[in-house]
Amino acid sequence: MKATTDRTIRIGTRGSKLAMWQAEHVASLVRASGYHTEIIPITTRGDTMLDVALSKIGSKGVFTEEIEKALLDGSIDIAVHSAKDLSSTLPDDLELIAFTQREKPNDVVISLNPSFNLQSGAPVVGTSSTRRVAFLRHFYPNVNIVPARGNLQTRLQKMKDGNFDALILAYAGVHRSGFEEFIVEEIETSYFVPAVGQGSIAVECHRKLDYAKKEAIAQWVNDATTEVCVRAERAYLRTIEGGCSIPAFGYARVDGDLLTLKAGIISLDGKKVVKIKRSGPLSEGKALGQSVAADVLSQGGKEILEEIRNNL
Repeated sequence: MKATTDRTIRIGTRGSKLAMWQAEHVASLVRASGYHTEIIPITTRGDTMLDVALSKIGSKGVFTEEIEKALLDGSIDIAVHSAKDLSSTLPDDLELIAFTQREKPNDVVISLNPSFNLQSGAPVVGTSSTRRVAFLRHFYPNVNIVPARGNLQTRLQKMKDGNFDALILAYAGVHRSGFEEFIVEEIETSYFVPAVGQGSIAVECHRKLDYAKKEAIAQWVNDATTEVCVRAERAYLRTIEGGCSIPAFGYARVDGDLLTLKAGIISLDGKKVVKIKRSGPLSEGKALGQSVAADVLSQGGKEILEEIRNNL
C-alpha cells in the first residue's frame, strides 16, 4: 500500500443502521482533524447468513473478514467495528489504532412489557450470543431461549410479532439505535460479565497506512483509558484462543493507576464457570490479560474449552 497525501479518509463498515451510526460517529471525530471522510458500506458473512447460528458459520471474522479484505487491497483506509465483533487475532498486515470512549458495557433486557422480569414464569428470550445463552442457563434456568439473528430492528420486529417475550442485547447498541425506551433491566456486570470489548468502537487499518492519517485518527478518535482496558481484555481472549462460538467473557476497569480485569469462560449448558479477577499496573495490561488467561485455563477453563470444541 503506497503512502498518500490526500485529505480523505475512506471508512469501511457493515451496512446496518447501528454500524453506519458507529462509522458516522468515528467520521465526525476524524473530521475535527481537517480530513474529509467517505463511508463505504460492506456486506459480511454475518449479515447474509441469518438463518445459521453464529457458532456454525465460523469462529473468526464473521462480521469482519470482508471488511479486512478491503483494508488489505487498499479499497478503504480504515475499518470501523464493534470491538466485541473483532477476532482475537488480526491478519499480520493489519492493526488496531483507536478505540472510542466506552459506553456502558452492560447487557440489557429489552421487552415490550415494561414489567417483564427474567425470574418470572418461563419467559421466551431471544439471543444469538453463546455467552448470553450460557449465562441465562446458569442464572435463569427458567428461561426458554430461542435464536435471534439479524440487526436490532429485525430482532425488535420479531419480538413485536410474538417470537419472544424479551431480547438480551448490549446496552451500547440499544442506546446508539435509539431504542432505550424498551430497556426493562440493565444486567449487572458483576455476574453477567460482558464480552471482550463490549461498548467500544474499534478502528482498524493497514500497517502501511499513511502516517499522518494514523496520527490524526489516534489523536481525535482514541480514548486512552478504553484502549488500556480493551487491549488487556483482548490479550486474555487471544491467549485462550476464544472466538464467536466460545462463551468467554472479559471486562477491565481503570481505578487510578490500577487496572482490574475480570474474565473467564462458562460451559454451554451454564453448569461450569471459571472466573478470575486480578489487578495490575496500567502499563502491564497485556501481561495481566495473559496471566488471567493462564489462571482460567489451569483452573478448569481448558477442560471447558475442549468440551465446547468437541460439541461444535
